[in-house]
Amino acid sequence: MSQIVLVHGIGQQLKGPESLLAYWYPALCDGWLLAGGDVPCADASVAFYGDLFRPKGGRGLDGPLLDASDVMDPDDSEWLRAWWEEAARLESAVPGPTDPGRTRAPQWIQRALDALSHSAFFAGCSEHLMISGVRQVRLYLTESLTRQAVRERVTACVTHDTRVIVAHSLGSVVAYEALSASPKLSGISLVTLGSPLGIRNLVFDRLEPPPVAGRGLWPGSAVRWTNIADQGDIVALNKQLSALFGGRITDVLVHNGAKAHDVRPYLTAKETGQAIAEGLS
Repeated sequence: MSQIVLVHGIGQQLKGPESLLAYWYPALCDGWLLAGGDVPCADASVAFYGDLFRPKGGRGLDGPLLDASDVMDPDDSEWLRAWWEEAARLESAVPGPTDPGRTRAPQWIQRALDALSHSAFFAGCSEHLMISGVRQVRLYLTESLTRQAVRERVTACVTHDTRVIVAHSLGSVVAYEALSASPKLSGISLVTLGSPLGIRNLVFDRLEPPPVAGRGLWPGSAVRWTNIADQGDIVALNKQLSALFGGRITDVLVHNGAKAHDVRPYLTAKETGQAIAEGLS
C-alpha cells in the first residue's frame, strides 16, 4: 500500500527488497527534507527483480568470474564501447579509444575494461562486475520472458495508493515499459534517475512500445515525468529525454559529485525531492 514505489537498476541480484529499501530510504527522506517536506517521508517500497538475474548453483557468490574473453555478444561489446567513449569524454584520467599506447592490452575489449577501471563510475569494480552488468541489460532487452517477469514485479507493487514511481538506471526502462503496458498503472508520476532510455540503438530503438517516427511514446497514463541526470553520468548518455519523448518531460540536471550514477546522491538532491513531492500532491 505504498505511495512511492522504487525500481532499482543492475547489479542487485544478491540483495532483496528490504535491504534495498533500507539503503535507499534515508537518502529519499533527505531529498524530501531539502525540498521542504516533513519527516517521516511518505511510505515507500521496492519493486525488486534482482533475483531473476541471480545465477543458479555454483560455488561463487555471483557465478563464474568473467573476463574480456567472455565478451562475445555484439550488444555487450557495444555497451562497453559506449561507456568507454563517454567516460573518456568526461574524465581526463580515462584513456580513450583513439589513444592507443595508453593501455597495454592488444584487444579493444580488454582496453575498454582497463580504461573503464580508471573512471569514477567503475572505480573499484572488477571486470566481472562490468561484464555481468552489461549482460543484465542485454538479457532484459532481448529475452522476452525475462522482460515480462521483471515488468510484472513493478506492476505487482503498485496499488491504488501509489502516486510516484522512482526508477534508477535500468529500472527507468523497466518502469517506462511497465507504465506503458499496464492500464492498472494510471495516474502515476514517473521520476527517472540516471536513465539510459535515450541511448539510440542499444535502448531507445528497442523499447516496448517502439518509437514512432523517431519519437518515443508517452508512458501510458502517467500524469507527470521528471527525468533527472548528472552531467557526468556515463549511463545516462542522453540527459535530455524531452528531445526524444516530447516536451511534456521535465529534464533536470543535478551534481552528484564523484559518484555520478550512484542512486543515493540522486535521491538526496533537492530536485528529486521536489519531483516526488509534486507527484504526491
